Amino acid sequence: MEELTFQESISRIAGSTGFTALTGGHVVMLLVACVLFYLAIWKKFEPLLLLPIGMGCLLANLPLSGMTAETEGGLLAFFYGGVKHEIIPPLIFMGVGALTDFGPLLANPYTFLLGAAAQVGVYTTLIGAVALGFNMQEASAIGIIGGADGPTSIFLATKLAPHLLGPIAVAAYSYMSLVPLIQPPIMRLLTTKKERQVQMQQLKPISQSVKILFPIVVTIICVLMLPPVAPLLGMLMLGNLFRESGVTQRLSETSQTHLINTVTIMLGTSVGASMTAETFLTLDTIKIIILGLLAFCFATAGGVLFGKLMYYITGGKINPLIGSAGVSAVPMAARVSQKVGAEELKGNYLLMHAMGPNVAGVIGSAVAAGVFLSLFGDTAGAEHAAMIYTLVE
Repeated sequence: MEELTFQESISRIAGSTGFTALTGGHVVMLLVACVLFYLAIWKKFEPLLLLPIGMGCLLANLPLSGMTAETEGGLLAFFYGGVKHEIIPPLIFMGVGALTDFGPLLANPYTFLLGAAAQVGVYTTLIGAVALGFNMQEASAIGIIGGADGPTSIFLATKLAPHLLGPIAVAAYSYMSLVPLIQPPIMRLLTTKKERQVQMQQLKPISQSVKILFPIVVTIICVLMLPPVAPLLGMLMLGNLFRESGVTQRLSETSQTHLINTVTIMLGTSVGASMTAETFLTLDTIKIIILGLLAFCFATAGGVLFGKLMYYITGGKINPLIGSAGVSAVPMAARVSQKVGAEELKGNYLLMHAMGPNVAGVIGSAVAAGVFLSLFGDTAGAEHAAMIYTLVE
């Protein structure tokens, strides 16, 4: 073995440190990671996701760490494999399904329409993204931010625009955490005081048989219509079957707690690892951040305006505020509807009514993702993309 002098040893050690490969881009991204830590810890903005995303970003931008190197077996590269190969986002959806009560939606089936109306944010943002120069695959991945569903945004971005995964995930989860700030001004602007004070009738109870049949029927119909939606919707409904069947309590509890917590860590760190200087510090990132905000605003407005329409159709029996919950973001958006309604009329209880469009929004965003994958997710879809892109231009 070659003997080294003291000076040569010091020189070799110094040359092997990350400081020798540190660039300005790395420094900026390390600052971005610190901003995510600040938002997660001190501002409490979606801490369960922004904290691991921040750590993933930090580790990915520390030179020579090998955390993201696929050929060298980097840990974060293995985590990202779970995202890339349709494992982690569907598992998140299974946990969400186990946590979700579809009772309010089944008690008021019309709230399906409110959840669908809120998806207008997805499609208007898609058009805006195309207008700003993104192709149809990229625009679809950006547009789904309006569904206010982080796992769906990540799932679609991985399929259609993996190079935009970092900015899309950060925009989706950042704005989800800001729902209590973004939505109320829009809700008040688009409704009258009289509309906001509407008290809705108590929900009727739903039998266990109906709750069990619902996820099975929805899975069959939606997957037959849109096969690409199977991983997300199938796992969402499986989790809900764990909850409602009454015979799989252990599986339900595992899906709601340990499993969803574990895969959340893997999801966040792998997404953060995609936030390298080359992919994040671009003009496209700024565009995505702006489009993400517009997506949430349009989605909220779409739900509220359709709620106003239902208010007039029913003779004032529907409070338009529950329409804002159609953006998904379960259960935060439903709580915002409750809060704004209670501020206008003390004792007005809208939470369970708002949960109907809230969970409908989860299904709606998954279906929207399935539509985009059917149109633009394969070679044949490229022809549709080119045609639609030409029409939009």
